[in-house]
Amino acid sequence: MTKSDAAQRPSRPAFLGDLFETLTDRGRALLRWRDPAGRITAPPGLPEMGDLLLSRRGEASGVALARALVTAFEDAESDTRREFLMTLADRFGPDPQAVAKALAALQTEPESVEAVEALHSASEPRRQELFRRLNLAPGGTAALVRMREELLRHLRGNPSLRRVDGDFAHLFASWFNRGFLVLRHIDWNTPAAILEKIIRYEAVHAIQNWDDLRNRLQPSDRRCYGFFHPQLVDEPLIFVEVALTKGIPDTVAPLLEVDRKPIDADRAGTAVFYSISNTQRGLAGVSFGNFLIKQVVEELKAELPNIQTFVTLSPVPGFAAWLARAREGGGLLDDALRADLKPLDQPGWHVDPDAAQALREPLLAAAAIYFLRGRDGKGRAVDPVARFHLGNGACLERLNFLGDVSANGLKQSHGLMVNYLYDPDRIETNHEAFAERTDIAASDAVRRHLPAAQAITKETP
Repeated sequence: MTKSDAAQRPSRPAFLGDLFETLTDRGRALLRWRDPAGRITAPPGLPEMGDLLLSRRGEASGVALARALVTAFEDAESDTRREFLMTLADRFGPDPQAVAKALAALQTEPESVEAVEALHSASEPRRQELFRRLNLAPGGTAALVRMREELLRHLRGNPSLRRVDGDFAHLFASWFNRGFLVLRHIDWNTPAAILEKIIRYEAVHAIQNWDDLRNRLQPSDRRCYGFFHPQLVDEPLIFVEVALTKGIPDTVAPLLEVDRKPIDADRAGTAVFYSISNTQRGLAGVSFGNFLIKQVVEELKAELPNIQTFVTLSPVPGFAAWLARAREGGGLLDDALRADLKPLDQPGWHVDPDAAQALREPLLAAAAIYFLRGRDGKGRAVDPVARFHLGNGACLERLNFLGDVSANGLKQSHGLMVNYLYDPDRIETNHEAFAERTDIAASDAVRRHLPAAQAITKETP
């Protein structure tokens, strides 16, 4: 095929978009909202549209219905959207009669594989099939992600919505696993629509303006990568900002300076992942799989063989809150360490040389306990960023006192930052140890900060 032929041939996304439009147009012709007397009327409510969509077998009318329901949901007032989500929890669960029938059949033939499969099928909530059909609408995947984002806003006050959230998470875990994600290099020539989202979604170190963004993308010692999903073409799900340096940094401010002097990429020996941001609130808690950062490491190794060290400079978002609770009581901090941490209560302690010096070792000791001994209610490492990097095969390499003295850094972690080391030869081993036994890979330098008693005792939840 010649370049001319390729230029004239429609792209696959455009072709699929045209196909969906055709199906929707035909569906509109086939589908009419009618009352029991057969008279054309206004579209029904959202729950009724859901029932109707589940009852249809035709592809064209199904696509039209899915699109109509998605549009109606997004155009509805917040209370109406919440009521629809509540209805999904109450009316769109498993069919009790079908479950009872399948269960009775299994009790009659407990060894029957067919009976087990029938029970499995009957116990699936109807809303899961509804979500699959809504996914057929043009832009349906993105609409469902927004629908879950809406649900998460109402979750705390409506416990029954957890059932619906569980179904979203179940389906999204399949639809957004790592096998579907595509890694793309983002630079200053990337379309503006994507660059605007990088500014909007940056969750670690806010991007102030376009000059700030240019400083993170254009210089020779900067890289940025995004993970994209085929159904959200211009929406990065995760993006990773990278600084190429001559050593492992312990503070973030020099990396973010707009007027710094870049170095040549071939003179750098270290790649620093200084910001990793998830962009879709509707995918919160959905794992994209492990080894995402390994994929970025491999990309960098292929481009820049001189890079030998791969580390993060990471925030510790839950440390200050955890430490406040630990100082009030509990088994992880002893009385002596609590007393040594009292200067934290002094406003501006980080700019007082004497107070900062007095706090350095106690704060690093508390941080070592936090990472190596602290556990949440599910028995996991307490820090969410640590769980991400340890699950991706990293090693907790270094604790950095006053690594981030911005207002946010002081508020969330008393200025603490950490380096996670990605050693290509140890990534799989570290990941397996963490996944199978929750073993935390940590350097001797980190472990030396543990108080003597903590170094030999088991952690307590």
